[in-house]
Amino acid sequence: MNLALTGGRALQLNLPNTGTAQELFNTCSAPGGEARGAFSYGRLPRVFKPLVKRHKPVTGKRIIMKIVIAPDSFKECLSAIDVATAIETGMRRVLPSAEFIKVPVADGGEGTLQSLVDGTAGRFYSRTVTGPLGEPVEARFGVLGDGKTAVIEMAEASGLERILPHLRNPLLTTTYGTGELVREALNLGVSRIIVAIGGSATNDGGAGMMAALGVRFLNDKGEELPAGGAALTDLASIDCSAMDSRLANVRVTAACDVNNPLTGANGATAVFGPQKGATPAMVVQLDKALTNYAAVIQQCLDVDIEHVAGAGAAGGMGAALLTFMEADLKPGINIVLETVRLKAQVGGADLLITGEGRMDGQTVHGKTPVGVARVAKAEGIPVIALAGSVAKGFEAVYEHGIDAVFPVVHGAVSLPDALETGRENLERTAENIARLLQLTPVSR
Repeated sequence: MNLALTGGRALQLNLPNTGTAQELFNTCSAPGGEARGAFSYGRLPRVFKPLVKRHKPVTGKRIIMKIVIAPDSFKECLSAIDVATAIETGMRRVLPSAEFIKVPVADGGEGTLQSLVDGTAGRFYSRTVTGPLGEPVEARFGVLGDGKTAVIEMAEASGLERILPHLRNPLLTTTYGTGELVREALNLGVSRIIVAIGGSATNDGGAGMMAALGVRFLNDKGEELPAGGAALTDLASIDCSAMDSRLANVRVTAACDVNNPLTGANGATAVFGPQKGATPAMVVQLDKALTNYAAVIQQCLDVDIEHVAGAGAAGGMGAALLTFMEADLKPGINIVLETVRLKAQVGGADLLITGEGRMDGQTVHGKTPVGVARVAKAEGIPVIALAGSVAKGFEAVYEHGIDAVFPVVHGAVSLPDALETGRENLERTAENIARLLQLTPVSR
């Protein structure tokens, strides 16, 4: 193919199938086969520049792309590490020599335990603990790869998904099992505990958790209260003399993405109680119980917790973490990204791929894809997001660091079918993205 260059000369390009800069140089010659000197990117016609911009020759070798894959889980379909693996599988069919770095992440809610343990090469532990309605349940916690940090996901022991919808009753549900998981972590000698407090079935102010760790919640007769949020109405005193002393030597961080106070119109019960099964009458009863709880904490422990931002998280679990463990409450996505060291992982990357099961207008509010994109953009790295589905308002992510969004479902399918073919759909979409990159490699 003859192409005109400045000055009227012609350049003969016998293009190979690949199209790297070195191969283009090797096939660029003047008519008659005479070489015309060193390769010059600037002399290439514009249409070919994207093909070689990221692949200029270095000592005669093709530059290998570095692609970081940092997705959240696809709920009820694939864990974050499984999503990342499917994306890598699809892209590697087209880019076999690329360097892929998989960093499973989460936003502090469901899947945080899995992502942090997977992302740091940690270890899972399973224990039989008390479920939200007092029944024994098998629940997991993890220790990160550093061997010193435990991760406890509240939903494992005290989660809403543990209870059938018609049995949900926040008057009775307890966080005792979460406290048992904390105790098990302490038994392993950890020095830090991360608590992910999303997805709870409870409204007991974290009293159940602290009871499992030795704190006694007493009525005016000196009797220990029964489990459940309603019992806090009768709380008269708190005895911390037998609280597990190991807590004093452990740093506790809670993944908390809400700033609700403990009580009132924006408090734990009014905002989150109905989704846990609370009727309007229960909401009134439970809010009064938490008001009394806050008053007794003030009286016995000299801590004013009622109106502190975040105290109302997870049915008042935030209040217990702040009061009894002096925990730091931080946005979940920040905790996760710091723990998996995403900033260090993306250094020198050509592209970052993230994703979540559903992308919509809420994605910009502390969700994984935007949190990941923020880190990538600080390093000037392009970001592509994959989603199981996209819904109204998803375009807002374009203003928060994401350059392109690709839904992975092809055609109209039922939800069960979409979940069943999730891995296949991710691989196929990732492969197509890689083919697009072959045509126009990303540039920073």
